[in-house]
Amino acid sequence: MFRPLSIFIGTRYTRAKRRNRFVSFISMTSMIGLALGVLAMIVVLSVMNGFQREMSSRILGMVPHATIVGVKPIDDWQPVAAAAMKNPEVTAAVPFTEMEGMLSYKGMMQPIQISGVDPAQEGKVSIVAQHIVQGRLDALKPGEFGVVLGEITARRFRLNVGDKITLIVPEVSTAPGGITPRMQRLNVVGVFKVGAELDGSMGLIHVSDAATMQHWEPNQVQSVRLAVKDLYAAPKVSSDIATGLGTDFKADDWTHTQGSLFSAMKMEKTMIGLLLLMIVAVAAFNIIATLIMVVNDKGADIAILRTIGATPRQIMAIFMVQGTVIGIVGTIIGGVLGVIAALNVSEMVGWVERVTGQHIFSSDVYFVSNLPSELQGGDVLLICSAGFILSFLATVYPAWRAAKIEPAHALRYS
Repeated sequence: MFRPLSIFIGTRYTRAKRRNRFVSFISMTSMIGLALGVLAMIVVLSVMNGFQREMSSRILGMVPHATIVGVKPIDDWQPVAAAAMKNPEVTAAVPFTEMEGMLSYKGMMQPIQISGVDPAQEGKVSIVAQHIVQGRLDALKPGEFGVVLGEITARRFRLNVGDKITLIVPEVSTAPGGITPRMQRLNVVGVFKVGAELDGSMGLIHVSDAATMQHWEPNQVQSVRLAVKDLYAAPKVSSDIATGLGTDFKADDWTHTQGSLFSAMKMEKTMIGLLLLMIVAVAAFNIIATLIMVVNDKGADIAILRTIGATPRQIMAIFMVQGTVIGIVGTIIGGVLGVIAALNVSEMVGWVERVTGQHIFSSDVYFVSNLPSELQGGDVLLICSAGFILSFLATVYPAWRAAKIEPAHALRYS
C-alpha cells in the first residue's frame, strides 16, 4: 500500500530500535508522562463533576427551583399553580411560605430559615422526605406548630423528637422601634440530614402554621413553589409565568440564593483543570527534548535523504510524524486508563478503606461517605484534544531544525 515518504520513515523511526538507548528512554518517559497527565485530568475532573452532581441533587433538591411570589399573601394558590403547570418545563407546583428567624434553646441561639410546606405535597418538589433520620415529615399537623430541623441544628442544641424549642421572628409593629420580636413555641417532630450546609440553617413547619405566625388567614400562602425539568431554565420559566399572571406576582429562583455557590464550584473546576493542563503541557513538551536528540542522532540519515532528493519539507514532516505518534499513543493510553479509573474510582476508594480499615470520607466530616465520580464525554474529548494539540506543537521546532541541516556539514562530522 502506498504511503508518503515522511509517514513511512517517521513511523519507522518511532518503532525502530535506536543506537542511542538514552534517546529511547527519554521518548518512553515523554509518552508515560503524557499518559499520566491525561489520566490525572480525566479522573480529577470526573470526581469534581461527581461532587457537583451531589451538591446539585442535595441542595437544589431542598431549596425551591423557582417560586411565584405574591405581592400580597395569596388567598387561593391553586389557580396560580394551575397556570404554572401549563408551562411544559414545570413538573410540580405546591404552596410555600418562607420566613427568617432565630431559634432559642436553653440560652443558645441560632439564625434559621423557616419554610412553610404542605407535607402531603412536599415530596413533589423536595427530597426532604427521603432524608428524614428521626420522626416523620407527615407529623407536621396544622395548628400543632411542629418543626422538622436539620441534623446539624439538632446536634448543636442536642434536640430529639418531642423536645420543644422557641422560634423568634421579627414582626412589624407601630411601636417606636418599628419591629418587635414574636415568639412561638415549636415541637420537634422530625430531623433531616441531606449532608449539606442546609442541615444547619433550614427548618420546616406546616404552611398553615406559617400563615398563623404571619397573622394571615390559615389558607393564605406567600408563594407557589415550582419544580422544573431544566434547572438552568428556572429563571426564564418563572419569569414567564409571573409575567403572565400580572403585576401582583413576581418570580424568584435558585440562582438568587445558591447561584454564588455553583459559580464558585464552576470556577474551581476551571482553575483545577488549567493547573492539571500544565502537567500535560510539561509532558508534551518533553517531546521537544526527545526529538532534538533524535535529530542529532539521525544527522547522517538526514544528509543522505537530502542528497537523494528529499526536500526540507519532507524532512520536517518525518520528525513531526515521529513526535505526533509519541503524543497520540501517550494520549490514547492516558485517555483509556483515565476513563477506566474514573468509572471505578468509587470502588477503588472503597477497596482502600476496606484494606486499611480507615474511612477516607467519613459521613461525620464530609457530606458524602464515598468518592463520587461522573465521567462526561465532553471532558474526555477536550482533554484528549489538548493532549494531541500540545504534542503536535511540540514537534514543530525540532522538525524545523532537522529541515535546516546541510548535507555536507552533517556528513563531514558524522
